[in-house]
Amino acid sequence: MAEEVLLSVRGLSKLFPLGGGLLRKPKAWIRAVEEVSFQVGRKESFGLVGESGCGKTTLGRLILRLIEPSSGSIFFSGVDLLSLDRKELRALRPRLQIIFQDPYSCLDPRMRVGEIITEPLRATTRMSRSQRRDRAVQLLEKVGLRSSDLERYPHEFSGGQRQRIGIARALAGQPELVVADEPVSALDVSIQAQVINLLLDLQEEYGLSYLFISHDLSVVEHLCDRVGVMYLGRIVELARVQEFRKSPRHPYTRSLKASVPVADPDRPWQPAPLEGDVPNPMAPPAGCSFHPRCPYAFEPCAIQRPELVEVGDSHWVACWLNQGQGILAY
Repeated sequence: MAEEVLLSVRGLSKLFPLGGGLLRKPKAWIRAVEEVSFQVGRKESFGLVGESGCGKTTLGRLILRLIEPSSGSIFFSGVDLLSLDRKELRALRPRLQIIFQDPYSCLDPRMRVGEIITEPLRATTRMSRSQRRDRAVQLLEKVGLRSSDLERYPHEFSGGQRQRIGIARALAGQPELVVADEPVSALDVSIQAQVINLLLDLQEEYGLSYLFISHDLSVVEHLCDRVGVMYLGRIVELARVQEFRKSPRHPYTRSLKASVPVADPDRPWQPAPLEGDVPNPMAPPAGCSFHPRCPYAFEPCAIQRPELVEVGDSHWVACWLNQGQGILAY
């Protein structure tokens, strides 16, 4: 991990009310994110992986304060983001940006590309119109588009080109941290590789830190320095990408990796080892939330929730089988 910490998240939780109304109490609470803690260093890429609905996107939006957390703390470059009022947060916005998953819905179809890219600059800086235009031209060229594209509308571009425009917009304010919310999942495979390489080049040039949210393990292994695995709103494993690739320790992580198809026609097909569905987040199971689906679950798993413990160099796992309570045999 990088020596200097840029982002520090501690005990972050988000509960969404279900039902109820102005004068009525909610019928239930959905535990979207629950007591999540991790750090991201300067110029580091931190990946978040997990099944759909595990809370990855919600966590990213909480960090940017696009939605407000129920509890916990978020420190960015030593500043407590949750203590900032609206004006102070607005001043900090250029340093925290996001790349959205859908390259079609994230761009206003009524605005030209030049307006889309310079909108953050109009809102947060005192740059003149010509300065904003020059900045937009520079960014378009950085992401592989042309200066003449400034006057075109989003519908005139392909999905990969739209995502490049979204990346240029995120870079307009010269951010330090970029939350990339599955930025290549909606693109063709050949275009995915181009966008991933673009993100790596931009990180090297601008010294960016990434919080990279994805369900594609191969993409995360290629782009990230460390990986956090989420299940039902909690991080169950944290590791350097080398450890994540070679020796994952949590049964859920191993099941995810075993479920990835291999492009080898000579390899016999094997059913995915992970059975069942994600439990209801309104009524999560007692103890370890993964134990109803875990083939190695034993008595403590259904009674008490395991905490993240260090099992190796910068390798943390929340599993009783890795805490001296049992033997993890594979």
